Amino acid sequence: MFVVCNRVQVNPDHVEAFEALFLSRAGMVDGSPGFVSFQLLRPAKPDDEYMVMVTWESKDAYHGWLKSPAFKHGHSRTGTLPEDTFLGPQRIELFELLEQTERAPA
Repeated sequence: MFVVCNRVQVNPDHVEAFEALFLSRAGMVDGSPGFVSFQLLRPAKPDDEYMVMVTWESKDAYHGWLKSPAFKHGHSRTGTLPEDTFLGPQRIELFELLEQTERAPA
């Protein structure tokens, strides 16, 4: 599995708009070939970064998403946010998943 983490520093004045945009994404990435999961993490401390985590079956599946019309459409929506929503450039981090454990169903 391949995990993409996008760290985003959001202006506190625009947190609600940022969250609303992501929560209205209506599964844009979910139907993409190789998609496994999506997580939007709100920072526990207001001055920390948000984290967007997307897990893919493979690096190739992620690269396929980057070339898709759905990717272009989804990312064009950030242009609807106020100009100063982001306090700096987004940081993309890429990882190979080595191990994952989950609680067994009860």
